[in-house]
Amino acid sequence: MRLRTLISAGVAFVFGLGLAAAPASAQQSWKVQTSMVAGDAYYKMIQDHWLDRLAAMTGGQVKIELTPIGSVVPHTETMNAIGQGILQGDLTSTTYFAGRDKVFALMGDLIAGYDTPLQLTMFCYHGGGREILQEAFDRYSGGTVQVIGCGAIAKEALVSKARIATLADLKGKKIRSPEGLAAEVFRRAGAAPVAMPPSETYTALDKGVVDAADNSSYTMDKSVGMHKVAKFPIYPGIHSMPIIQFTVNKAMWNRLSPQTRQAVDSWYLAMIYDLTMRNELQDRVFVAQDKADKSSGIEIIDWSQPDRDAFRAIAAGAWKDFAEGSPLAKKAYDANIAFMQKMGLLAK
Repeated sequence: MRLRTLISAGVAFVFGLGLAAAPASAQQSWKVQTSMVAGDAYYKMIQDHWLDRLAAMTGGQVKIELTPIGSVVPHTETMNAIGQGILQGDLTSTTYFAGRDKVFALMGDLIAGYDTPLQLTMFCYHGGGREILQEAFDRYSGGTVQVIGCGAIAKEALVSKARIATLADLKGKKIRSPEGLAAEVFRRAGAAPVAMPPSETYTALDKGVVDAADNSSYTMDKSVGMHKVAKFPIYPGIHSMPIIQFTVNKAMWNRLSPQTRQAVDSWYLAMIYDLTMRNELQDRVFVAQDKADKSSGIEIIDWSQPDRDAFRAIAAGAWKDFAEGSPLAKKAYDANIAFMQKMGLLAK
């Protein structure tokens, strides 16, 4: 309860900062592409609860037109589109840019790293994460993109048809996973990662092509019926916690007054806190319902802390090796390790 109270107080504080702003810059309207499908839970939360707040917090100086994934440019091209002025910003997954440099993979989703979204958002704001991300965008956008913030909304559950109750149970299991860091971590833990589009995950689980899947949060998995065919979800999850970044066109950002920039900065952080709370609350409601409904056949698996710690230790070896060959990725790796040690998540 104390953590939730602190988060709620933080939201109220940063929202208050925005309302106190007295912007004097020209009005701007930003077309912002997301990594979300129109109508999905996160998209609707932002649309219904946060777009009007931004206008209010900036005194009408900044307004956002939210657009779904791929609506203006392909999801991997928002960085270029922002620099060129085709888009004014994005609220999207940092991992989409991993093909340009491994720093975006390590910054975007440190597989099996942090325990909670708040810890990862703390790294962004108090562990050097935001600064490293800005350095990466400066390099790959030619200095045309400004990083406003980075933070996680949810730790994804692992949807599973097989009962994977311990780290040892991962051995030999076929797990749908994206290529790259996630696949390597599962491989080192003894699983057999299988690459496939998210659209094929349900059928693959249903037909036994895979035993489990890196897919989404408990709420999102439930909303698309995953638990009808995969009765052993692992919650809280053990693996993925993607960052949702907010970046904008740097020239437009620089034309805003200092007060308006502070209001936008505060708006993003307050929104991330709010989405985190809304998602966790809905996850917990669904988990409680599924635990109570014995007829569903769903058994929710919660790994022990020793198994979680051991999985993180395996993943840490993959992070280190993955960072090789990229100075920016190495910088991101070092910063994450230092922060996790400070938080007591990794031994020094």
